[in-house]
Amino acid sequence: PVQILSYLGGVVKVEETDLKPRMGFLYPILSHNISVFINATREQDSGQYMCSVNVVDDSIRVDKNVGIINLTVLVPPAAPTCQLHGNAIVGANVTLSCSSKKGKPSPMYQWQREPPTLQVFFPPAQDRAKGTLKLTNLSLEMSGVYVCRAENQAGSNNCSIVLEV
Repeated sequence: PVQILSYLGGVVKVEETDLKPRMGFLYPILSHNISVFINATREQDSGQYMCSVNVVDDSIRVDKNVGIINLTVLVPPAAPTCQLHGNAIVGANVTLSCSSKKGKPSPMYQWQREPPTLQVFFPPAQDRAKGTLKLTNLSLEMSGVYVCRAENQAGSNNCSIVLEV
């Protein structure tokens, strides 16, 4: 473990880490609440944080004086990339793929065809985890704009592709 913040002998000390300009005690120390804040959170701030309280002339018991919390910083999906795999000719099969390079937790994907012919897709044609949409036995009427939405608890982003059969 790396010490990042301390209060000793009436002095608050923030150690030289990338958290230094972004963290501190939330309340004045004498309030008996030693909550901390982290501003402008980043994915790399995720991890286990430990709070250790030692009071002068108090018996130190490891199990009583330590609190642990796990922090997971959620990251919205980055703008996904939409691709067409296969030849878009009448009677053929193609796969549309969608993938986002960032996102925590991993994004789920949802394909839909835009109006005027709005269409929503379901398994087995669509794989929400992989971001693929399989279109079989293409017809001219299947031409249109297809939009993929990458989504997790932190947000969403989308891309689109024009299918011309």
